[in-house]
Amino acid sequence: MNAPLPDHVRPRVQARPIPAAMLEALRTRFGERCSTALALRQQHGRDESVYDVPPPEAVVFCESTDDVAFVVRQAAQHAVPVIPFGVGSSLEGHLLAVQGGVSIDLARMNRIVAVNAEDLTVTVEAGVTREQLNRDIRDTGFFFPIDPGANASLGGMSATRASGTNAVRYGTMRENVLALTVVTAEGEVMRTGTRAKKSSAGYDLTRLYVGSEGTLGVITEITLRLYPLPEALSAAICTFASIDAAVRTTIQIIQLGVPIARCELLDANAIRGVNQYSKLELPEAPMLLMEFHGSAAGVKEQTETVQAIAHEHGGTAFRYASTPEERTRLWAARHQAYFAALQLRPGCRCQSTDTCVPISRLAESINESIAEAEASGIPYWTVGHVGDGNFHLSYLFYPDDAREATEVERLSEQMVRRALRLEGTCTGEHGIGLHKMGYLVDEAGPAALEAMKRIKRALDPKNIMNPGKVLAL
Repeated sequence: MNAPLPDHVRPRVQARPIPAAMLEALRTRFGERCSTALALRQQHGRDESVYDVPPPEAVVFCESTDDVAFVVRQAAQHAVPVIPFGVGSSLEGHLLAVQGGVSIDLARMNRIVAVNAEDLTVTVEAGVTREQLNRDIRDTGFFFPIDPGANASLGGMSATRASGTNAVRYGTMRENVLALTVVTAEGEVMRTGTRAKKSSAGYDLTRLYVGSEGTLGVITEITLRLYPLPEALSAAICTFASIDAAVRTTIQIIQLGVPIARCELLDANAIRGVNQYSKLELPEAPMLLMEFHGSAAGVKEQTETVQAIAHEHGGTAFRYASTPEERTRLWAARHQAYFAALQLRPGCRCQSTDTCVPISRLAESINESIAEAEASGIPYWTVGHVGDGNFHLSYLFYPDDAREATEVERLSEQMVRRALRLEGTCTGEHGIGLHKMGYLVDEAGPAALEAMKRIKRALDPKNIMNPGKVLAL
């Protein structure tokens, strides 16, 4: 059972049925790749959020940009919503068909179009996942570093401006997307950007679509930056007496300019879940899980510096993952923390809220948020890409318990309000989607929000592109 819709979400839910003529056109073009089967519709009508919304009326499995353009032209003709679908791993209701319509499944668009190793770029179709890309280019000596945890599609990662564990060193999708192929709300195919490293030509449409969450167009191809595989790579864990000590260690690492590649915080609750789920025996205390990239000498210098900083803050059990297998196992356990935590309270749902604040305010933001969670009595766990000021607080609750559902929403709101007060953002990487629309109003302010609405109305005048998300129109 999912949680009831919050008051600010409920008005977004409104039916816009698919006319019979449009459905017939889709069936004629796509045959069995157009489905109205309930099981498929339900699969495409939910993500990892906790909200219960009716599924889309149809699902179309597209295999090319031309396929997508055909669906969108039909949708534009009949004013029917379209919702792009990658792998369904989003957390803020991005995929929910709040106004009905067609789910455009891009998973079959999974071809790597071109690898340009000399220029450190690759062009892929939107359905390629990050793990698939790194497997396929492994022999080239390059890799793509953006790692949100889930094996998300690169189209979805572009649409939500994803980041993840490597962002402190390599940035987010915003910095790593060079060009896009986009199907506009009229069903036209548009190319934004080039493979050149930089450009001063016209408006930066690529950055406009990166992070637009499917509300301005459907991304079908992406050109990305690649990076050389590090000569040396080392991972380490360190345990602390408190979250505050772990966070202050992170702050000092960043302020001293140590080029750490990953710096992840896990609290004792997250470690407990990971130990049970992944059969590990990590100390059940606040922990930093870190990774260092570079030359052998550079990695040695980074690890020695970080170990000294951690010791100053009471860090103990500083231990290296000495083999690639051990390192992979640790990071796999970190990526599985979400599913591990669900096992701590069988039958529960998890609502995960992320914020990002200036690094100097991170300790304050985390400590106060955790104190509120402790006082509530709601089980919780914390992980964070703390190297860039981003953390996630996840609450485990029973959605059919009205008190718990209300309390979780209250805690989530307080955490976001705190981030805004500390000059941070309501979401560092989850995106706005359905859940955080109200917070965007507070963060952006009236003038910026009106500018966004004008862009949306200009590029999607019939409001068919993932309607009911990001902006209230």
